[in-house]
Amino acid sequence: MSSANPLLDAWKTPFEAPPFDKITPADYRPAFDAALEKHRAEVAAIASSTEEPSFQNVIEAMEDSGRALDRVSSTFFNLAGAHTNDELEAIERDMAPILSRHDSEIYLNDELFRRVDALYQRRDQLSLTPEQNRVLERYHTAFVRSGGGKPEAVKKRLAEISERLATLSTTFGQNILADERSWTLVLDSEADLDGLSEAQIAAAAKAAEDRGLAGKHVITLSRSSVEPFLQSSRRRDLREKAFMAWISRGEHSGANDNRPLVAEMVALRAERARLLGFETFAAYKLDDTMAKTPDAVRGLLKQVWAPAKTRAAKERADLQELAARQGDNIEIEAWDWRYYSEALRRERYDLDDAEIKPYLQLDRIIEAAFDTATRLFGVTFKERHDVPVYHPDVRAWEVTSADGKHVGLFLGDYFARPSKHSGAWMTSFRNQERLAGEIRPIILNVMNFSKPPEGKPALIGMDDARTLFHEFGHGLHGLLSDVTYPLVSGTHVSRDFVELPSQLYEHWLEEPEVLSRFAVHHETGEPMPEALLSRLLAARRFNQGFATVEYTASALVDLEFHLLPSADGLDPIRFERDVLEKIGMPRAIVMRHRTPHFSHVFSGGYSAGYYSYLWSEVLDADAFDAFKETGNIFDPTTATKLRDYIYSAGGRQDPHDAYRNFRGRDASPEALLKKRGLNAVDLATAEV
Repeated sequence: MSSANPLLDAWKTPFEAPPFDKITPADYRPAFDAALEKHRAEVAAIASSTEEPSFQNVIEAMEDSGRALDRVSSTFFNLAGAHTNDELEAIERDMAPILSRHDSEIYLNDELFRRVDALYQRRDQLSLTPEQNRVLERYHTAFVRSGGGKPEAVKKRLAEISERLATLSTTFGQNILADERSWTLVLDSEADLDGLSEAQIAAAAKAAEDRGLAGKHVITLSRSSVEPFLQSSRRRDLREKAFMAWISRGEHSGANDNRPLVAEMVALRAERARLLGFETFAAYKLDDTMAKTPDAVRGLLKQVWAPAKTRAAKERADLQELAARQGDNIEIEAWDWRYYSEALRRERYDLDDAEIKPYLQLDRIIEAAFDTATRLFGVTFKERHDVPVYHPDVRAWEVTSADGKHVGLFLGDYFARPSKHSGAWMTSFRNQERLAGEIRPIILNVMNFSKPPEGKPALIGMDDARTLFHEFGHGLHGLLSDVTYPLVSGTHVSRDFVELPSQLYEHWLEEPEVLSRFAVHHETGEPMPEALLSRLLAARRFNQGFATVEYTASALVDLEFHLLPSADGLDPIRFERDVLEKIGMPRAIVMRHRTPHFSHVFSGGYSAGYYSYLWSEVLDADAFDAFKETGNIFDPTTATKLRDYIYSAGGRQDPHDAYRNFRGRDASPEALLKKRGLNAVDLATAEV
């Protein structure tokens, strides 16, 4: 597909990385059009073939098709998330329904489905490898769950629903970004800065400078900006103002109002489920996960909800008592929780975030993540400055194996900016596979840490450090992938299994063996004092009632939205409120992600699936125990099994089998409660 378009030409860059220095927004739409046309022709040739269906001329041909479209799409959508602008957002809105229509044309193609189904029905006679059998099964499942074989009228409506949902999802995400861009809390006076550390003040000054407000200080709606402010600011009025803005993103009348979008999406998802033979969208979505049923998800959430509420009630009473001792005649509200919780943590554990951050340099935590991977899996990281990147803040590392072979390219984009969507995520510009030769991955981690002033080190909090390890765990899942077929490469696994490699990786950060080496003072180079390290680790379970309640409430609201058999006349905010009232949501805690900005569910892939973080946490807590039981958190034998059955295996086997192969048994939920420090209570009292 040689042309004057850099997206379609051969990429003669190091590691064949995207040539960002040559790509302009004007290149994307022509590249999409050309790549779509090519993919349509490839699929048509597979569907219309007169040869007897075989794994090679159907499944492998499908896997080998659409490569130009994959390359254009991954490049475009990664920029649309991490460094967007008005031009890219317009293209994103245009392309969402077009790409959805294209997928529907493939998965609702009768001729193609017949060929896939013919192979599936005689799969036991095809002498397939286990991976090939898995790929065939996944293709057949994808066709059936998309409506393959349904009557024409049903397929037509399913395609319409998918197209509309794609548009709504794109708009939902762009509305959140627009709200985040448009709001800032300007701190005009010294009094406005009361309670903030020097590092926080410097970060607020940098945020102001980036927004053309040099000389002022600004708090943004990035979690790495607003949460530290809520923890530190002594100005209760400003805490309330920042908190209310934070939790009301997407909930304002006007162009960025996400409430009607939520109602329409829930209704469309319910209709799609009914057309495919399921009572609810949750039943449809969970049928293809480890959990399988809404009842299984509800059971897991119920198991932690009661002890979490009990713990949170005790935590709130402690905060109320602290406020009284300090002479603050207030009732603890949601915008107070983080402030008094941080004060109580200082009192109980002699910990101050301002004391901890100087030891948590971003560069050193990156090194810690890399070193952990080296000790577990033998891979090493060398920074490269010759790889084109899409923003000056992006860094690139070549990853090599213990024997010096190229494993992949890892990109890190760590700082918040107005052009970047909030949150943290892992994605890829290219996935590992062997079908088209030895294709090595290009993996990207995106975060939103506050950028320090020029010449100053980036200092992050412990939660930020966990986020970095979490996303790097996803990154390793992509980098270490060792499969033949693209469909099962890397993170292409069940939604409630995909968080296992990332959440498991977080455990190593909190081990003294890691922190004692990499938590060093940014000025003196001295390691974190042993006493401070001990206090930091002792406080790991502090405030876990709050953390578990805010997460579990979000998961329950997500589930209840998608258990609606229909959603005519749905008022999303009232529905959210009713669910929270029913489960007994503590008054001073707010969902971690309220409905109007719940991007995981309404612009991501976690609809009816936000529970999966907790489901995977059962696995990760149990999996880390496998290392603990050996007495060595880097035990080579256990690490080899972890790599072989989890990190490198992609989706080439059923996730239940993958975990059993690693652990030798199913996971035990008790490890989760132990990890969170939640005591068992009478679960019958849980109003779930």
